[in-house]
Amino acid sequence: MSSSSSRVLTRSRALQQRAESFLPGGVDSPVRAFRAVGGDPPFVERADGAYLYDADGNRYLDFFGSWGPMILGHAFPPVTEAIQSAAARGASFGASHAGEADLAELVQRCFPSVKKMRFVSSGTEACMSAIRLARGFTGRSFVIKFEGCYHGHADALLVKAGSGVATFGIPGSAGVPAETAMHTLALPYNDLAAVELAFENHQDQIACIIVEPVVGNAGTILPAAGYLQGLRELATRYGALLILDEVMTGFRLSLGGAQELYRIEPDLTTLGKIVGGGLPCGAFGGREDVMNFLAPLGPVYQAGTLSGNPLAMAAGIAQLSHLIAHADVIYPHLEMTTRSIAEGVAALAAEVGISITTNRVGSMFTWFFTPMPVEDFAQAAMSDTAAFARFHRAMLDAGVWLPPSQYEAAFVSMAHGPEEVAFALSAARQALAAVWCRCGGTPPSP
Repeated sequence: MSSSSSRVLTRSRALQQRAESFLPGGVDSPVRAFRAVGGDPPFVERADGAYLYDADGNRYLDFFGSWGPMILGHAFPPVTEAIQSAAARGASFGASHAGEADLAELVQRCFPSVKKMRFVSSGTEACMSAIRLARGFTGRSFVIKFEGCYHGHADALLVKAGSGVATFGIPGSAGVPAETAMHTLALPYNDLAAVELAFENHQDQIACIIVEPVVGNAGTILPAAGYLQGLRELATRYGALLILDEVMTGFRLSLGGAQELYRIEPDLTTLGKIVGGGLPCGAFGGREDVMNFLAPLGPVYQAGTLSGNPLAMAAGIAQLSHLIAHADVIYPHLEMTTRSIAEGVAALAAEVGISITTNRVGSMFTWFFTPMPVEDFAQAAMSDTAAFARFHRAMLDAGVWLPPSQYEAAFVSMAHGPEEVAFALSAARQALAAVWCRCGGTPPSP
């Protein structure tokens, strides 16, 4: 394992400098630049199970799992074999093939609310398409979203968004016309009164509510008791559609995602991450009458050359088939392992007098460096991000790679076992000592 005295990043630094000659900031997604946590981003050469290996030969215990999809671990043999087999038959057809319906059938087994669906290439596409469909179906323009919830980088959704937008302190994004953003109503998460007031102020104008049922893009934030049920009731009462963005929670919190866990039936669901086995893939679906509003059956247009890509369908089929067949083993293992890590580190922090709030559901979690509860984005934003950055760098030096932002969820996979739990806790003890040196508190025990 890596340590602060042995970790070398010579090759990664050189690769970063080269990348900066061709890519803005040297990255294809902003959070990878490590601007929020400092230090040099390692360049990954390969991944296996619970581990990442960088260009300098350092090994890291991975707690972001490609931002969620690697629920079975990296390079899971049935998935990689399915991709290799599919690639031998052609990487892209631009035409229909049986794999699309095969994967759709598996999705529907897990998500009964999804009567019909359409595959796309990303979670951004899925959310963007679901909202267009909701507007077309209802004939309304306004969308309710929630502060700190990230639904991809489509123009209308980059209003008080989470994820990298929150990480960089950007309230929205340059390049988004005011005429587009004006139809998005960004409200506080976990505040039903604000939602009801929005409906009262925009009578017969709101097409849909879109929400991460468990926020994952402002750090992990759980829904208050009755909150999701309240959103369902309000949407029904005012004739709007309820869209659950399960790009992150789908298949992770349970086979049926957050809607199974919290017993909510949305009108539309968006999926990504796990559904494609780690390949670029997303999906949106739901009520049959709503989905039939899509072309070629209806007036709402949506298309994509790589939608239903045969490699992504093969990877998704392999991954979902395994999850379904072994659900009785997988989900208890994920629950136990994640609880041991999340609560174990919280206990270590308490020992040294560092105040953190741990939010967890299933195999996703966040340590917020704040003594206060975190139930919405405003409370998450009160966290000590400088302390988190020190913790992140110290954990990386100790061989543990956390999401490089206070505002991102961490994930555990089936490849994380007792050995990984023990290593993570040992690394955290060292890292918290480094944080303590700047935050005050009682010195950690040896």
